[in-house]
Amino acid sequence: MLIMSGAAYTGHLSLDDNFAWLGTPPALTMLSVAALAEIAAYYIPGVDNLLDSLATPAALIAGTVVSAAVMTDLPPMVKWTAAVIAGGGIAGLTQGVTAMFRAKSTVLTGGIGNVVLASLELGGALLVSLLALAAPLAALAVVILFLWVALRLLRRLLRATHRSND
Repeated sequence: MLIMSGAAYTGHLSLDDNFAWLGTPPALTMLSVAALAEIAAYYIPGVDNLLDSLATPAALIAGTVVSAAVMTDLPPMVKWTAAVIAGGGIAGLTQGVTAMFRAKSTVLTGGIGNVVLASLELGGALLVSLLALAAPLAALAVVILFLWVALRLLRRLLRATHRSND
């Protein structure tokens, strides 16, 4: 939301009239503070897992809002259906996968490995957000690729854990 707010504020992104508030200085300031607090929290073992329990439902809402904000010329039923499925669904799935990785990392490394995951997540979020502005289809392809790789790695970790428990 921060990248979208900054792009709207600087005139690089048009928003639906109902979401014009996202391109205002107060929204940009609030989202900047929230993003910095979230990034810092993800680098603190234990706090990161607690934040994941709050961030997962929030990701569904944020993904829906971001998607709806940029859909300017659609009938409301189509707009909100697409926003919930595409925006909320992808954001929720992505957050859910990263939360599972972080939980697994906490168990396997005592939380020390979560710093690497937080850095990868931050880099991926910036990449996808900037790509979404410049090349939306490329951003979607990157998200699908990230999810595919993440699910394969998670499946491999779960198999390895299951084998070690036997």
